[in-house]
Amino acid sequence: MQIGIYYNVAQETAEEYLSLLQARGIGAKLIASDDDICECDRLIVLGGDGTMLHAAKRAAQCDVPLVGVNYGRLGFLTEFERDERDALAALILDEACPVVERSMLEICLNGNTSLCLNELTLLREVSPGHANRVQSIAVRMNGEKTGDFVADGLIVATPTGSTAYSLSAGGSIATPDCNVFLLTPVCAFSLKSRPVICADSAVLTFGISEGDSLMAYGDGVFLGKVGVEDKITVTKATRVARFLTRDRRSFFARLTKKIN
Repeated sequence: MQIGIYYNVAQETAEEYLSLLQARGIGAKLIASDDDICECDRLIVLGGDGTMLHAAKRAAQCDVPLVGVNYGRLGFLTEFERDERDALAALILDEACPVVERSMLEICLNGNTSLCLNELTLLREVSPGHANRVQSIAVRMNGEKTGDFVADGLIVATPTGSTAYSLSAGGSIATPDCNVFLLTPVCAFSLKSRPVICADSAVLTFGISEGDSLMAYGDGVFLGKVGVEDKITVTKATRVARFLTRDRRSFFARLTKKIN
């Protein structure tokens, strides 16, 4: 078994984990680039939730399961804290340890496709050159008009992303194994603009009928602008992010601990 160590910490810290694994007879190496992830059987990620999101997308493309150690703030996507190195080593050696498969979004904007683990966010552009006004975002599900959201923006979240920006905007929480999307308006200006839950098989299409362009972000990364002539389409990705875990049932225990 070859273990990769993907890190957003000091290299000395990453090398300590490398030495720990090698001392136990585990083949391991530090990941120098995203492409190296595909050469691993399992991946350890050292960092915060942002590092986990970045690593998980590439790991999903290579079908490599991963597990995180929290070196950030909240660390909701990580399984271990930094003082749990022995427990991490035991888990990474256990080929029968539980695996949680997390749904991902596939986003298409003007022919460019992106994978997201947390969410797609559409936000009105805020700058000195743009009027400070809300947007009407038209939504279609499987070609049928679902309605218009009048708000500062709209979040399309996976179950994983339901505990992030979507939750802070007033959305619901979904367990990682739910097969749903969650649509949550940001600062809604209409009583009709309420959170919506969609089946995972839905093809969602978003656009604006008039006004300034929307800014599209996938997992916090800028994807482009959506103007009146543009459409952005979201479907459930065929790939999943596979997270190693100590206990499938620990989701709500972690939720309570991290958020409180």
